[in-house]
Amino acid sequence: MSEPTEANVADAPTGATTGEGIDTPLVVPATGDEAAPPPVDPSTTAVPLRTDALSCLFGKRVVVEGVSLAFPEKTVTALIGPSGCGKSTFIRSLNRMHEAVPGASIRGGVFLHGHDVYSRRADPVAIRRRIGMVFQRPNPFPTKSIADNILAGPAFTRLCLSRGDKAALVESTLRGAGLWDEVKSRLNEPAGGLSGGQQQRLCIARALAVEPDVLLMDEPCSALDPQSTRRIENLIDELKERLTIVIVTHNMQQAARVSDYTAFFTIRTEGEPGRLIETGPTATIFGSPTDPETEAYVSGRFG
Repeated sequence: MSEPTEANVADAPTGATTGEGIDTPLVVPATGDEAAPPPVDPSTTAVPLRTDALSCLFGKRVVVEGVSLAFPEKTVTALIGPSGCGKSTFIRSLNRMHEAVPGASIRGGVFLHGHDVYSRRADPVAIRRRIGMVFQRPNPFPTKSIADNILAGPAFTRLCLSRGDKAALVESTLRGAGLWDEVKSRLNEPAGGLSGGQQQRLCIARALAVEPDVLLMDEPCSALDPQSTRRIENLIDELKERLTIVIVTHNMQQAARVSDYTAFFTIRTEGEPGRLIETGPTATIFGSPTDPETEAYVSGRFG
């Protein structure tokens, strides 16, 4: 079964919305006899996002199995591994994009600040505001203006802003994405007129406009030239001062440059699901991994 395209899922979340703006709680208030959500575990406060034995399925086929992984606050975690091992499926599951595929499901859990992202009462829209995503190919709204691309998220969440607040938000998010100086004189021009690298930074700015806690990036530089790639990497380094970032990349040099932690996924036998083989500080994974498959992959002997 094929996965959804970025254009289909990036800005079309499923599930009910609460329409309360950026501060909407992650869960819909309980009614009747429903149990209250479990209290946040203090031990996870420095780990805003984690998975617990997470498996991803398409129909009955398990494509990622049993991944328990923590993403520490204000760090970059790189997900590496050969094509087809489930990295993109895994990262899409972190903010419930995986379920946009008919028949897709998960087992196990994803927890944002201690709350189960897949709880029956969890609000997918609130989750996707708190866990933003940037895809492999830039996907701005090409006919909308640059400014309207930034304001699309707040508009979708029914956040009421004055004209001055809108202008301030556009400027602050474009500055945060390192794009303001390049586009400030053409904010009302269509976003489709930007270069590929500028479009990708616009997509990052659009994600930042709703003030996420976590930013997911699925091969954000694979379609970009070296100069644009360097700008994105510099931006990642700046953003981790205030965000937790998870990035899928096939570029080993990029993973070594931008990440604090690295997680290696692979498929050990043809037909089996992808699994997490080893994770740890990036310097350790690339310098002295404990698993021979990890060593073979990062050294370029397979993959």
